[in-house]
Amino acid sequence: MRLGLIADTHGLVRPAVHDLFSRVDVIVHAGDVGGAEILDELELLAPVTAVYGNVDGGTLRHRLKRVAELEVDGFQIVVTHGDQFGSPNPAKLKAAFPRADVIVFGHTHRALIESLEDFTVVVNPGAAGPPRFGAKPSVAIMETEAGIPPRARIVPLTQG
Repeated sequence: MRLGLIADTHGLVRPAVHDLFSRVDVIVHAGDVGGAEILDELELLAPVTAVYGNVDGGTLRHRLKRVAELEVDGFQIVVTHGDQFGSPNPAKLKAAFPRADVIVFGHTHRALIESLEDFTVVVNPGAAGPPRFGAKPSVAIMETEAGIPPRARIVPLTQG
């Protein structure tokens, strides 16, 4: 399966996301969505699993969970924005979700892919929305296949 990983859209889906995610089976949004219309737009591309982030309002908090879980190709994937951990990092996230094979988070606006000693893959796709904190916008693509460790890559987005 091919997953499109996105976070911190803050109300903006760039045209490049449409192109990249037109070929994914599932979209995972790690919070700070910015409005239900963003999820509706992404749903036109592929089924979406999403969580709310610290700046998402009541409407999204009623629609979404703080932590979501899904299974893909036998891998347990946990999705969280991560703000409940202050400044989230792979060690904190693994301690909180010890049974996860893949952890997808946002909040920091910094893209990251880290493989832990137990083969857990921790991914922050970076911030796909308006530029903040000097971070360049990005998403991630992850590919899974039963019995093979998940593979992920960060994809920079154009500013347009």
